[in-house]
Amino acid sequence: MFSLFMPDYMFRSFTEVTPEFLASAEIKTVLADIDNTLAPYEMPDPDDRIIAWANSLAAAGITLILVSNNHADRVVRFARPLHVPAYYDAKKPSTKCYRHALMQYKKDIADAAVLGDQIFTDVFAGKRLGVKAILVPPIKDKKTLFFRFKRLLEKPVLRQFKREQVKKQFYT
Repeated sequence: MFSLFMPDYMFRSFTEVTPEFLASAEIKTVLADIDNTLAPYEMPDPDDRIIAWANSLAAAGITLILVSNNHADRVVRFARPLHVPAYYDAKKPSTKCYRHALMQYKKDIADAAVLGDQIFTDVFAGKRLGVKAILVPPIKDKKTLFFRFKRLLEKPVLRQFKREQVKKQFYT
């Protein structure tokens, strides 16, 4: 029932998505959201932690591509110090921007993953694209009625993910 919304992996922070984990999961390209995944909305530039993480991916031969629903000024400014490609106004959960990025940079869809904080945009787009989906909790969630409602709708999916993880641990 939840398969198109079910992440493949969940971590407490993007920093836990290490080159070692990515190599073990056979992921060579990370299509990452910015807002609330890597940084809060009000942080215009990446901090040292984000830069170090991006550098660790690059050093391991893993390509980082930023894909955001935010506007050009925010996304381009954020990507510049990371020296990574960035796509803005992506209209997620549409997969068009993801497909374009993978094609433009000649990356294999089988080796890619989407990293984000939202089930109904990031995870859903990744699943529709046919790549692995990595979910992290939002860094600092918006408190608007729309976002609160969306987070409420995510709860059954998160409960199901946790139940499946317990089953995997029990049966392995």
